[in-house]
Amino acid sequence: MSHSGICYLVGAGPGDLGLVTLRAKECIELADVLVYDALSSPELLGWTKPSCEKIHVGKRAKDHALPQDQINALIVEKSKAGKSVVRLKGGDPMIFGRGGEEAAELAAAGVPFEIVPGISSSIAGPAYAGIPVTHRDHCTQLTIFTGHEDPTKGFSSIDFAQLAKTPGTKVFLMGVSRLREITAAFVANGADPNTPIALTRWATTARQTTIEGTLATIADIADHARFSSPAVAVIGGVVTERKKINWFEKRPLFGKRIVVTRTREQAGELSKALRDLGADVVELPTIRIEAPEDHLGFAEMVTSAHEYDWLVFSSPNGVERFFDAFFAAFEDARSLGHPRIAAIGNGTAKKIREYRFAVDLIPERFVAEGLIEAFKKQNVENLTMLWVKAAESRDVIGDGLAALGAIVDECIAYRTVPETEDFTGARASLAENGADLITFTSGSTVEHFFNLGLAWPQGCVAASIGPVTTEALRKHAMPPAFEAAKHDIPGLTAAILKYFKANP
Repeated sequence: MSHSGICYLVGAGPGDLGLVTLRAKECIELADVLVYDALSSPELLGWTKPSCEKIHVGKRAKDHALPQDQINALIVEKSKAGKSVVRLKGGDPMIFGRGGEEAAELAAAGVPFEIVPGISSSIAGPAYAGIPVTHRDHCTQLTIFTGHEDPTKGFSSIDFAQLAKTPGTKVFLMGVSRLREITAAFVANGADPNTPIALTRWATTARQTTIEGTLATIADIADHARFSSPAVAVIGGVVTERKKINWFEKRPLFGKRIVVTRTREQAGELSKALRDLGADVVELPTIRIEAPEDHLGFAEMVTSAHEYDWLVFSSPNGVERFFDAFFAAFEDARSLGHPRIAAIGNGTAKKIREYRFAVDLIPERFVAEGLIEAFKKQNVENLTMLWVKAAESRDVIGDGLAALGAIVDECIAYRTVPETEDFTGARASLAENGADLITFTSGSTVEHFFNLGLAWPQGCVAASIGPVTTEALRKHAMPPAFEAAKHDIPGLTAAILKYFKANP
């Protein structure tokens, strides 16, 4: 991005994080200033660099944190200050997003800008509801209009007489609050009252809900369902295709709200696995990883790693911190020498392999006790071992290896500290909307979650990745509903699927 000052008008897509464009992600990652609306995917904010200034300007229905003219002035001001500014807008900035107005203001002020299109909910919403907006059997034309304008006012820029006669599919956005007036205007202007119509709320997210009816019935159906915005509406024969191709709402974890308490850096693997299965994932990290207090001591142990017979890694975090420090000191991987490498589980082993090193020992049970059991089958007496660990780790591995006659040095690679930031609003979301399940992947995530003082949601259960985590939950009088049989992320995901299959 340019450092002379530029504004990127970026479409954030309709809600599903996977529908954000690569260009949008690149812009967000490099932004100096992020000016954003009420987003369906608050995780987008996690892509920003630490120094990025994040400014929420609201803009949802009648709730505007900042009026449009002030938003225009803000993005001009920040860009003229030499910043790379991202104006992040839901859907596509040019489809009822006022992106054209903002671009005109930037142009008038002489500010360089770029428009980054996004996938609009006008097409993505129906697709995720199993409704193709075009179909050879139904139509060859698509009309998109805004339902934000009141059709009962004295004048209108929307020609409902023309719309009612227009063939093909009609899609409108922002019209739930005026649904009865809009459908009545269609019928009054000659549209068939039996024309199918569907509304999809929170489209492309795990909160997605779809209702169906006709122009004559949909308003009553929406009232009965207490259906509210944000929603996209589709009018036309294509709605009948939904009974055949409704795919998104049939995924095994659809409708389940699951909280992930891992660090922001680690949450991705579990979050993606659950989202792919249809879950509404709330990332609420309770811990974050920081450098060890003894930076010099850590660096010295890493640079002397070649002197050891074994390197023992008990977590992916330790692996990452160790090898980042190693390659900061050495350019050649052969500088590590020939120690054998042990990993406490598949997740840790996978991280080691990412650095192109083989793993010599993985225990059958992915816990510290399992690693000691595995080493009992080796002859480790008088062998030197470097145990790469967190400052707060239990002493099971060190004590167990020493009892087997090994000479063990502890290499503290990182500290686990409480996560203090909540810029996505996950804690407030949990308090307001509750959850079906809260996942815990370590004893530290348990301790720091309960230290937050959040009320446990009604009807919610806990999930544990393994016995150490389970014991931590029991200490807080919250025994887990289940524990993963295999103590890693794939094992936890499988256990979650099994639980909800038995408890739909």
